[in-house]
Amino acid sequence: MKRLRRPRRPPIDPYVLLLLGTVGLAALLPARGTGADVASGASTAAIAFLFFLYGARLSTREAMDGVRHWRLHVTVLACTFVVFPLLGLASRGLVPVLLTDPLHQGLLFLTLVPSTIQSSIAFTSLARGNVPAAICAGSFSSLAGIVVTPLLAAALLGGGGGFSADSVVKIVLQLLVPFVAGQLLRRWIGGFVARHKKVLGLVDRGSILLVVYTAFSAGMVQGIWHRVSPVRLAGLLVVEAVLLAVMLLLTWYGAKALGFGRADRIAVQFAGSKKSLAAGLPMASVLFGAQASLAVLPLMLFHQMQLMVCAVIAKRRSHDPEAVAPDDATPARTTAGSGSR
Repeated sequence: MKRLRRPRRPPIDPYVLLLLGTVGLAALLPARGTGADVASGASTAAIAFLFFLYGARLSTREAMDGVRHWRLHVTVLACTFVVFPLLGLASRGLVPVLLTDPLHQGLLFLTLVPSTIQSSIAFTSLARGNVPAAICAGSFSSLAGIVVTPLLAAALLGGGGGFSADSVVKIVLQLLVPFVAGQLLRRWIGGFVARHKKVLGLVDRGSILLVVYTAFSAGMVQGIWHRVSPVRLAGLLVVEAVLLAVMLLLTWYGAKALGFGRADRIAVQFAGSKKSLAAGLPMASVLFGAQASLAVLPLMLFHQMQLMVCAVIAKRRSHDPEAVAPDDATPARTTAGSGSR
């Protein structure tokens, strides 16, 4: 008789270890002064290069399919600027049991900021989802957030905010221009990019690691991690873990109920469940003034949490039996009339 063997423990994902190592590096050696500027510049360059590669790899037809996928974009916007704020308002009932008033203000603020762009797209790509739709959904959310977030903050927080033309210019220069450049040069470099898929994968993962390092470094330098008692910090982490879990489940199964295919559900889940630290920090400085550091603590913690959790989810999604490599996928209409299977 054969001996029964104990089931092997699943190996720890090396990428998760890299993420944890990046957080540890930022805690021990946070980027300061010139180093912070270099890290921020490197992150910006990596994101721009990522969009250039997407533009070079995606056919014009696929890109236009992403723009025309209005149902998906409306779904992501509804999750970002309707469902999230409603959950933030509901969390008021947790004061003062788990949250203090300032922490709840910060938690409510994080529910108002737009979705991330680079990490949503990188995770969608890693999970073999609808990358063109994720690009458009993330970009639309970011652009809408420039106007919607200050208005929601003024209504729900009683603060003020302004429309920044510089933010629009930054988004266009960092995301749209590199993507269009890649599209224009695709005729000459598209084949080379397609033959070197590992390069795109490295940029995907590398850009996320840079975002994690720069974000966590900023928190360490500002010292906001020491302004909250361990008990309150633990309570905040529990609330945010529940918030993230609710949004991940809602976006995944809600998109399924709306008739979206697997690739579109991935885009909805990653674009509709996350919040942008890059967009939230400058807005918080205007809304909260001297109290901005404490107010963005919930956003910074949520940002790190969402990156860690979504990295694991994206990795597992990439191994789904029904997963199809993006370059081999054939766009098809969903039962609802749009999107790709």
